[in-house]
Order: sequence, then C-alpha cells, then structure tokens
Amino acid sequence: MKQILTLLLLLLCCHASAGEIVVREGGNIHEALRQAREWRRTGDARCEGGITIRLEAGRYYMQEPLFLRPEDSGTAESPTVIRGSRQTVICGDAQQRHTQRWPQTGMARLTDFNPAERTITIPTPPDSILNAKGLEMVVHQRWAIAILRVKTMQARGTHTVVTFEEPESRLEFEHPWPQPVIGGPKGNSSFLLRTTEQRDGAEQLVVADGANYVRFEGLVFEHTCWNRPLHKGHVTLQGGFPLIDAYKLTENEGLPWDSSLENQAWVERPVSAVTIRNACHIDFHDVLFRQLASTALDYADNVSDCTVSSCRFEHIGGTAIMAGSFAESPMEVHRPYTHLAERCQRINIHSNTIAHTSEEDWGAVAIALGYVRQCTVKSNDVRHTNYSGICIGWGWTPAYTGMEDNRIVDNKVYDYARQLYDAGGIYTLSNQPGSIISGNEIGQPYPAPYATNDRGFCIYLDARTDGFTIENNKTEGRMIRRDEIGDNHPGPNIIWRQ
Repeated sequence: MKQILTLLLLLLCCHASAGEIVVREGGNIHEALRQAREWRRTGDARCEGGITIRLEAGRYYMQEPLFLRPEDSGTAESPTVIRGSRQTVICGDAQQRHTQRWPQTGMARLTDFNPAERTITIPTPPDSILNAKGLEMVVHQRWAIAILRVKTMQARGTHTVVTFEEPESRLEFEHPWPQPVIGGPKGNSSFLLRTTEQRDGAEQLVVADGANYVRFEGLVFEHTCWNRPLHKGHVTLQGGFPLIDAYKLTENEGLPWDSSLENQAWVERPVSAVTIRNACHIDFHDVLFRQLASTALDYADNVSDCTVSSCRFEHIGGTAIMAGSFAESPMEVHRPYTHLAERCQRINIHSNTIAHTSEEDWGAVAIALGYVRQCTVKSNDVRHTNYSGICIGWGWTPAYTGMEDNRIVDNKVYDYARQLYDAGGIYTLSNQPGSIISGNEIGQPYPAPYATNDRGFCIYLDARTDGFTIENNKTEGRMIRRDEIGDNHPGPNIIWRQ
C-alpha cells in the first residue's frame, strides 16, 4: 500500500508527455531526471528532438544537489532542457547571518601584526566583547580578506592581543602575500569582530559531472550557505581561493622558473551553487542566480563549448561566474603549467547582468577565468563588487602556458573595488598571446574606505601580463589614459591602440 501511494503521488506531481516531463511544486526533480535517463537508455521515441523537464512555478528545496551524470547527456540533435519560469525557484538554505559585534559600524584599525607570535593586536574592545564566545575577526588585507576564528583575547590596557584557531592561524601568519599592512601609505589594515548565528546549511544545488548537451532556462537558483569559515576560517591567496598550505621561502629564495619567488601556496576551489565538470555544451540562458553565499556558477574542470547568456546574478557572496583551473592542490599555484588551459576552452559569457557580488568574501570577483583559452566575455554589465570586476589569467608567469585567444569585449564595469584595492575593472595575469581587451566601458575604481594604498585601476595588467591587444576602451565618455592602467612588470608583446 505504501508503494502504491508513493507511485500515485509521483504521478500527481510529475507528469510525462511526448518529449516533456512536467514537475509540479512538491514534485521530485531527481525522479524527473531519472525518467529522462530511462528514456535515453531504452531509446524511447520521446527522445527524438530533445527532452524537456518543465518545472512549474513553485519552490523546490534541494536536500542534496541534482546530479547530472554521463547517462543524462543529450546530443546536439536531442538536448536535455530543464526549463522553468521566474516563479520556479531551486533553493537551499538561507545564508548564514552575521552580527557585527565591534566596532558597531565600519572597521577599526589594527595596532600590530606579529607573525612570530601569531598574534594581532587591536584597541581594547568593551568587556562584553572580551568575554564573548564564537567571535570571528574579519581582516582587510589589500586584495583579500581573512576570516579568523578568535581563540583568546588578552587585554593589556588600551590594547588587546588576539590569537586564533587552527588551521587559519598557521596560514595567516606563515604566508607572506597578502598579510595585513602596518604603517602603510594610508595607515594600518582594518578589522571587525562578528558572530555567525546560523550553522551549516546546503551549499550546492546542481552538480553536472560528465553530462553533455544540457540547457537550463528560465529558472531561479537561490539560497545556499558557505560552511567553510565556520570550521576552518578563511585565509586566501587571491580571488577568494582558500589556502590549504602556505609558507615563505626563507633560504635561497627563488625557484628555476622565478628567481625572486618567495611564497609557496596550495589552494582549493571555493564551493559553488552550480558546478560543471567533465562536460561540454552545458548552457544557461535567462537564469536568475541570487542570494548564493559562495560562487554562483562554476565551470570547474575539463569543460568546453558552454554558454552563459542573458542571465542575472544578484547578491552573490563570492564570485558570480568562474571558469578554468586555478592550479588547485595538489599543484602549487606559482608554477607555469602547460596542460591546464586546454581543459577549459570556448566558454562564451555574454549579455549577462551581474550586481552585488563578493558580499561574503570581499576578495571574490564578478567574473573569474583562470587557465582558459579561446574564451569570450562580451556585453556583460558588471556593477557593485568589492574587488575586481572581470579577471582573466593565473600563474604570474611570462611563460607560454596555453592561455591564448581570449576576448574581453564590449562590457560595462562600474562601481568595483568598493572595499579592497590592488584591483582593476578588468584584471589580467600572465602571458595570453592573441588576446584582446576592446570596446569596454569602465568606470573609475570606488574610493575604498579602508585601502592601504591607491592601487586601483580601470585596467590592471598585473604580474607578467603579456600578449594582449588593448584598444578602444572608455571611461566617462573618453578613451582610457595610460595612467588609468596598472602596469606591473608587463611583457614586451602588449599592443596599445587607445
């Protein structure tokens, strides 16, 4: 009897017709995907011309991610389309809520940063803060933040010495870049103390691993959490990538590919609400991503020929769109790798609106492409982000790595670098022959209130950038000047045609 009732419920909530599976609110998306898989396995005639899983208006809570596997693949002639409306919401848990405890508003300046003793000294807060439990310290570190779980606070008159939990204490004090600034041109780095009320929640909504020819249309992805800082803190290298091991070379500094290299780092990829791996032709059109606590959409590894078009990204905790390898562990990030760019190629990101990203991790960006080739970022509108806007490249190397023929064209980037500096509206790294930055409209960097330097640029050609043609980019109705471009040891093959 229980099996019969379950079957009847599925029939009521998930109805199949020729080439289409309709899921009503309260229905099971996993079961709908399984039905489509069975049609393909058995060569059902309903596969002809493609299968559409149509989600009717309603909220679909994901206790586990929707997994798409090789068996869920469509073909060019028979794709799988998962379609909804603006009232179709695939959701997880609401984001963790933070309460700033001290200072009451804004940030305060550090007094001292001591790597030898692994302490940070701050002005002494009120007794209620000194005795509080479960505090996190968020530290401003030029192009990144650190989230450090407080272990002890020892008041010494007007100053208080703070220690932190592991592993973030080791990572924060052993790795040299970035660290807080003491005595910089614009003063010391800043901090705030807060608590996080909600504990672990759902972080992922969709994982496509090995599936091809799948298209998402007209859906809303909403509400995921970011659990890592609750258990490990969050110390990053750049772009929101958490360090899992890091230290400074203290003897015979340098390595064969970089004689001045002093830092070693291994990172992991931030968690994402929607993750694509080992796939081609996984496309998103007219999809709304909102209130997602870490990365929204990630083409993580071994992906090609995918398109993100006419989508909106709003109030994203980390990066809105990420693609390509960033030399995650077990690779050390500063080596010049030659096999990674071919694992992410021909990703087309166009005509999207991206606003209010990096709200949880200020060091994340709007669009982040790592080791990629033949990728296009075109006609996107990017606004309100705390670090850089559109970023492409990784590796800090002048060597040829396979990154080539990338195009950043006709985008609008405004209101960036709201909290962190060493930033650019468009930001590049390393040698990318045949690449283009053209026709973009870029505003001036926001006057970030806690920056310890003035390194914010419309276009930032950071470490060893080379191989780009830069032409016809504008700000405020005029061509961008050279003094609005940050040149940090650029290579000899940059073509400037402004």
